[in-house]
Amino acid sequence: MEVRNYLSTQQAEQWTQMVGEARNIVVLGHAGPDGDAMGAILALTQYLQAAGKKVVPITPNACPDFLRWMPGIDQVVFFRNKQSKAKEALERCDLVFCLDFNSLQRLEDLCPLVENCSAPRIMIDHHLDPEPMAALMVSDSNASATCEILFCILHQLGAYESMTRSIASCLYCGLMTDTGAFAYNSNRADLFHIIAMLIAKGIDKDQIYRNVYYSYTESRLRLMGYLMNEKMEYFPEEHTALFALTEKEMKRFNYVRGDAEGFVNLPLQIKGTKLSISLREDTEKPVVRVSLRSIGDFPCNEMAERFFNGGGHFNAAGGSLPKPIEEAVVTARKAIAACAEKLK
Repeated sequence: MEVRNYLSTQQAEQWTQMVGEARNIVVLGHAGPDGDAMGAILALTQYLQAAGKKVVPITPNACPDFLRWMPGIDQVVFFRNKQSKAKEALERCDLVFCLDFNSLQRLEDLCPLVENCSAPRIMIDHHLDPEPMAALMVSDSNASATCEILFCILHQLGAYESMTRSIASCLYCGLMTDTGAFAYNSNRADLFHIIAMLIAKGIDKDQIYRNVYYSYTESRLRLMGYLMNEKMEYFPEEHTALFALTEKEMKRFNYVRGDAEGFVNLPLQIKGTKLSISLREDTEKPVVRVSLRSIGDFPCNEMAERFFNGGGHFNAAGGSLPKPIEEAVVTARKAIAACAEKLK
């Protein structure tokens, strides 16, 4: 089975020229970086460093604690914690990679610095409707993850044979997390061919799974039980679940970054459920974070755009609303009512 070539002949030449001429490269990921963003950032950083480039990986804020095991994570500059270092890197760089986001607005507080940076950009992403934000754009909304596209590009460039176990582990983590451990958006033979090629590099996929999904605190498990038992609303006619998590509740359960990861998927285990909506007060900004997950033919991305100032994939999307969270709950209920016919 062949690995897809994403770059045309012209694009491959453009990549080679842009990367070849660059000495100081910044690799960017979106705010609230997940496993796919961190996997792509760390894999590409290591690949470029092996080619002799000076690379600074940057994200607007920190990644969840359950990703702190990833190879090279100590190199990542979290802008919120190290603003001067990130500013210096963007001022000095001569090439910027934008990974796993389709709009510079996904960089939040980091966005103005990137907009003012004169270095050319290369974008690699799998979200719908990418903005024209880079000189070279590689986008495929049908890909399961940005890490899938990046693997194919590296393979096309002849980098598979020399690919390290560390790079392969990062790419696999991105594939695994953006498909819910291959539970959705992953029903393709060519994807599992890529997985087999990563395993051939010596990765321990079972350990990677445990690193991500078996590394939580006792408090997180108790928070999960509290949300499902005390907070979840269920709308049987619309086959929809909704729950909201406040800052006060997070403090009660000793919340750490990433503790709410995956909670939005839990109600989908209820037989017949089509949609799950999670609302969570941000601990750093006066906003409510919204996550949407669906099964089947309900378009999460359309609901996110219409009601939650967001977007995303067909079955997985997100957005944000201003506080207070009580008003966000009202908006979510209105969204469910407005989409009742599709949900029924």
